[in-house]
Amino acid sequence: MNGKFFRKPEPEESDRVPPGQHLAKGFPVLTYGDTPQITTDNWEFHVWGLVKEKTFSWSDFMAMPQHNFTKDFHCVTHWSKLDVQWAGIKVNDLMNQLELDPKASHVMVHCYGGYTTNLPLEELVQEENFLAHTLFQEPLPVKHGGPMRLVVPHLYAWKSAKWINGLEFLDHEELGFWERNGYHHQGKAWAQERYS
Repeated sequence: MNGKFFRKPEPEESDRVPPGQHLAKGFPVLTYGDTPQITTDNWEFHVWGLVKEKTFSWSDFMAMPQHNFTKDFHCVTHWSKLDVQWAGIKVNDLMNQLELDPKASHVMVHCYGGYTTNLPLEELVQEENFLAHTLFQEPLPVKHGGPMRLVVPHLYAWKSAKWINGLEFLDHEELGFWERNGYHHQGKAWAQERYS
C-alpha cells in the first residue's frame, strides 16, 4: 500500500512497525467530538481517587525536569509514524510527586472535552511514557492534543490521550470511552490488541 498518504515500510524499518500497520507520510489527526480550546494560563491537572488529591498548574509542570523524546507512534487505524520528536516530562517524574495509596492498581486518564481512557497502573509507569507539550520543536498543536497530551508509545494511540487534565487512581479496572465502545482494554500495538 504505497500512495499519497501512506507507504509500506522499507526493509530496514520493518522491525519497528507492528503487524498490520503502514507508515504515514504526514501526521494524521483523528479526534472524536469537538476539539477543546485550552490555554496554558487556564490549564490544570488534577489527581484524585486512591492518591492524595493534588492540583498542578502549567508552571508546576514546567518546573519539573524536561526531556526530549523520539518515539514511534502507532494508531489503531493501521498507520504508524516513526521518529516522532516530542518534549515534555516523564510520567514517573510526576508519579514521584504523588502520595499513592498502595491499593491503587488502575488509572483512568481524564481529558478536557470529556474523553477518558483506562490503563493498568503498571502500564502507566513504564519508563518510556511521558506527558508531551512540544512536537517537532514547536508547542504541541491543539489538533494533536495541545497544550499537553499523554504519550504511551507501546500502546495504540487512543491510549495516548490528547488534552489530558487528570489521573484518577482506582483499585479495579473501569473502561474509558473507546474501551466501552468495543476497543481492547489494553491496546498493545505489537499484539494487535485493537478490539475486544
